[in-house]
Amino acid sequence: MTETVIVVALLLVAASATAAVAVRDPVRQSLVLAVLGVVLAVLFTVLQAPDVGLSQLAVGSALTPLLLLLTVRKVRRRGRSSPSGRLDQGGQGGQAGPGGRGSAP
Repeated sequence: MTETVIVVALLLVAASATAAVAVRDPVRQSLVLAVLGVVLAVLFTVLQAPDVGLSQLAVGSALTPLLLLLTVRKVRRRGRSSPSGRLDQGGQGGQAGPGGRGSAP
C-alpha cells in the first residue's frame, strides 16, 4: 500500500515537472510550479519527512510562484512604459548613450 502511494506521488511529480517545463507562458508556468510544489510536499510527507514537506509547501508552492508572478508583472509593466513598447537591442529601453545618439561615441 505504501509503495503504491509513493509510486503515484512520484508519477505526479514527474507529470507536473514536465508540465512546468513544457508551458511557455510565464504566468501559467509559475502556476504549474505552485502545483509542483504541492505535489513535492505530498511526496515528502509520504516519505516521512513532514518538516521538509512543510518547508516545501511554504517556499515551493507559495513564495517562489508569488515572486515569479510579481517579477513578470513588473517586467511587462516596464516594457509598456518604454516609448516604442519594447526594449532596443542594447537593453537601454530607449535611452541614448554617452554621445547622445545611441551607443556610438
